[in-house]
Amino acid sequence: LAQLSGGEVRVLHVRELQPVGKFAGAIDTEDTEEVQQAVDAAVDQFSRAGIKAHGEIRRTLYGYAAREIVSSAAEHKAGVIVMGSKGHGDLVGLLLGSTAHKVIHLADRPVLVVR
Repeated sequence: LAQLSGGEVRVLHVRELQPVGKFAGAIDTEDTEEVQQAVDAAVDQFSRAGIKAHGEIRRTLYGYAAREIVSSAAEHKAGVIVMGSKGHGDLVGLLLGSTAHKVIHLADRPVLVVR
């Protein structure tokens, strides 16, 4: 899509902090270095394909990733949100509430979900 439109890509990874008790705060369960390497690798792939790309890592509380994604898209005036789906299926998505499903309902722009 970016090549065809001459657009840019923003690679966003949202790290969801897991709450620990009522007053203990929240912990980050992802390895910082691994996340940064993954974002950098994606940006590098786009760059090698001749697409201008930027990487960004955001942190939020568990359950608020969709809001961060939609917020980032609005801040950067994205024409479309493209995101992956873990493919848990409709029943698990219904019970757990998939991030992709939430983004589709919160977004004010097109959302393309890739499985």
